[in-house]
Amino acid sequence: MTTFKLNQQAPDFTLPSVSGEEYSFSDVLKQKDDQWHLIIFFRGSWCPACMSELRELEESKGYFEKQQIHLTTITYDEKDNLEKMVQEQGFTFPVLNDENSEFLKAYGVHYHDEQAPYEDHGTHGEPAYFLTDEEGKVLYQQRQTSPFGRPHSKELRKIIQYIKKNLK
Repeated sequence: MTTFKLNQQAPDFTLPSVSGEEYSFSDVLKQKDDQWHLIIFFRGSWCPACMSELRELEESKGYFEKQQIHLTTITYDEKDNLEKMVQEQGFTFPVLNDENSEFLKAYGVHYHDEQAPYEDHGTHGEPAYFLTDEEGKVLYQQRQTSPFGRPHSKELRKIIQYIKKNLK
């Protein structure tokens, strides 16, 4: 499994967004806007825990923007399902489609496949969280092996505050 040391450069990725544009992490970093990046991999539009979390993130989007945190979400759910999800939920943050599991592999997201010890909605990636600085260096990472135990919006706020306060 891929793991990153803190302060290591996060891998670049380019994925299609639900809105139709290509999203390139390196291009976003080149904008030099001093924003940190919170990248969240979620299981899919079919996951009730994920939908609850994404709604919390949408409600907290103003906080993240005020803290200069750019929020990006990724999954490899089907494009039609994601378009419907964004439209119904009104999500305004980027939702990217990792249909070839490139991000999942590069970032070491846990993959729940047929060999998993429990049955759970077929094959899919589990939740994962990555916070990078404005240069793309990893400041925080968490990878789940199940849908539970993920940091919710309030915990993410605390994590960001802690890191900002204690950053060398």
